[in-house]
Amino acid sequence: MLFSFEVHSEQSAEEIIKTRKNIFSKNYGTAKKVTSLVVDGEFDQAKQLILEMSENYKTLLSLFPDNTRDVFKTEALPTIWENKDDFNALMNKASSDMMELASLIETTDDVNIMLEKLMWGSCKSCHSKFRVSQ
Repeated sequence: MLFSFEVHSEQSAEEIIKTRKNIFSKNYGTAKKVTSLVVDGEFDQAKQLILEMSENYKTLLSLFPDNTRDVFKTEALPTIWENKDDFNALMNKASSDMMELASLIETTDDVNIMLEKLMWGSCKSCHSKFRVSQ
């Protein structure tokens, strides 16, 4: 699979942090909307949003450069940079999980289990390892 990444070298650390916060916030809002759409049986709209989330996870891979580690108010833990391979693997897994969810959403026996496992589970995995507790 070929991924494309935006180059953020010309952005300031503050701009990069703002961009990644916006993506995480968007994914959270999108996940809530996906859940609602699935409950209403709106699978085509849900799939489109799920695929957007998948792309967002790929974009996040390039939004944690070293110059954003110790600046500004951020909920990112230092473990992101200390365990960069683990973090990147989790973002790639989240992206892949979204692709899997999009392909299974209409045919699964229990869509709520799939949403919990593939969508919300990705969020929880990242938050527990790489985000300040709230």
